[in-house]
Amino acid sequence: MDVAGKKAVIFGGTSGIGLAAAKQLAALGCEVIAISRNPDRAGDVPSGISLKKCDVLDRDALSALFLECAPFDILISAATGGSRAMGPFLSMDMDGYAASFDKLWGYANVVRFGAEHLTATGAIVLVSGTPARKSKPGQVSLSSVGASVEALARAIAGELAPRRINVVAPGVIDTPILPMQGDDRTKFYEGATADNLIPRAGTADEVAQAIVFMVQNEFVTGTTIDVDGGWLQS
Repeated sequence: MDVAGKKAVIFGGTSGIGLAAAKQLAALGCEVIAISRNPDRAGDVPSGISLKKCDVLDRDALSALFLECAPFDILISAATGGSRAMGPFLSMDMDGYAASFDKLWGYANVVRFGAEHLTATGAIVLVSGTPARKSKPGQVSLSSVGASVEALARAIAGELAPRRINVVAPGVIDTPILPMQGDDRTKFYEGATADNLIPRAGTADEVAQAIVFMVQNEFVTGTTIDVDGGWLQS
């Protein structure tokens, strides 16, 4: 797909990986609509990117937004959906575990209500996570939700054809979602990636490059690409 002159709708597009993807697509000449619950956090954005507010769990608002943006060629969701429960499953608060699946429900809503407005040769990309296939201690919710996202994409790829749907699975990525600062932030990422084949945190731009690849490559659908610094091989 030549993205120049195409229109992209990106949920979670005002921060981290989503914002990086928005900037890369805009630099290639794509018209980008970046959406989140708090679009102000995007700060100054380049020309070619417009900001809108929406919660992916609000189906009525989502449907109205899609009508406003339609038609579009690219649909991306990197929205987290809400909070994530962490820690051992056998002592986990089950309400917190259930709330972690807001990411899945958000993605499902985006695909269900957005696909009908996607052009016939359009592409969808969702963002999962490496714990979907190799979980570390305390990552049960991340693994469960990520695996569900990847299964969703595989299951509906046939229904969407000839439109395409793929998933990008990041490993440990340095983004604003981590509240730590300074030495604490540095030490966290050093510890979290010490066993990786590439022992550092990835960048939002590195993940966004994979998202753009999934958009541009018209011979890829129903699959997942890993951007994880060798997490799966470690």
